[in-house]
Amino acid sequence: MKAISSAVTVFALFFTAVLLGQDVQLTEKDSIVKSSWMVSLGINIVDDSGDEFGNLLDLRDGWNTVPFPSRVSIGRYFDSGIGLEAIGTYNRYNEGKIVDNMVIPEDIDYFGIDFRISYDLNQIVGQTGFFDPYVGIGAGYTDANNQGRGTYNAVVGFRTWFSDRVGLDFNSTGKWTMNTENSTNHIQHAVGVVYQFDVKKGLSLRGEEKLELFKEMEEEQKRVQDSIAAKEKADEEARLLAERLKREQEAAKLAEAEKARKEAEERRRTAIENEIESLGNVYFALNSSYLTVNDKQLLDKLGQILNKYPELRIEVSAHTDSRGTEKYNQWLSERRADRTIAYMVSKGITQNRLQTEAFGEEKLINECTDTVICPEQKHAKNRRSEFKILSFGRAIDREAK
Repeated sequence: MKAISSAVTVFALFFTAVLLGQDVQLTEKDSIVKSSWMVSLGINIVDDSGDEFGNLLDLRDGWNTVPFPSRVSIGRYFDSGIGLEAIGTYNRYNEGKIVDNMVIPEDIDYFGIDFRISYDLNQIVGQTGFFDPYVGIGAGYTDANNQGRGTYNAVVGFRTWFSDRVGLDFNSTGKWTMNTENSTNHIQHAVGVVYQFDVKKGLSLRGEEKLELFKEMEEEQKRVQDSIAAKEKADEEARLLAERLKREQEAAKLAEAEKARKEAEERRRTAIENEIESLGNVYFALNSSYLTVNDKQLLDKLGQILNKYPELRIEVSAHTDSRGTEKYNQWLSERRADRTIAYMVSKGITQNRLQTEAFGEEKLINECTDTVICPEQKHAKNRRSEFKILSFGRAIDREAK
């Protein structure tokens, strides 16, 4: 759910950008000039009629200009919006114009040099990329109407740009004289071509908003991806854990089943062993390998057990007492084993289920060795054939195959 919520947030940010009319890509229009040097060449118009605010647009009698470039400036503008500029102007008061509330009888030259500090209003209202209004203050010196005067200046203007480097500058400057006895205040209008160099660009306010939106979208996308990755990791860990638990459960079941099988097999083996042990041994007469009636009856019962458990394999081990030579006793035990096996085969027991071992006098069950005198009944216990289970169950099936 968290991943879905984050994805919805990303979509909402994108949709917001579309609704706001913002192309979700940074373009050239999103960059503006942050700082530069600027030079300007243009014309200036001086209204020094003495009642410039009363006859603000008295072009015929109050405005003075010359028909050639008459204003030059150079300035440095910083990314803070502050600009420092030096301006030089030339003009001519034409004969018949009103200057200082008087009609002048002849042409009079006008010279001015000014220094000002300006502030780009786009820092407040936001960048437009093509329209840069500004205000400024400064001071200067003007020689006009044959009088020199220092002035306090205030300017308002704007620049409009055709490219990052070339544009037009329109401004009007009010100049208040420092010496009011011999001269009046005046207004100087100007228009000129401006050129920027050593330009350093940056994002506009719109571009910064886009960039901030991009960052928010990227961060949200990263959160979504991290959330998805975390969920996938958690899902994978849960899957692996479930698989491991399943394997462990299956292994435990198999182990339990194997344990139960072995226990059942052991119980079965024990039951069969007890059943065979209850029959006892086949006992032989001295120096004989022939089976008695009782011996055959015992072997018949053993055959019944083998038929009852068709997977059963047994070992028949034959022994002698200590009397006689070892070689003779070994031969005699082999004969006893062979006769025992032969009888059981004659009763239908297959040869591969029977294995023989002949030990001679090697495995006596009492103290009656060659050096010990024993009564016959003790020697008789050593003359025997014994029965031992070798295997039963699947082992028999594998061997039969």
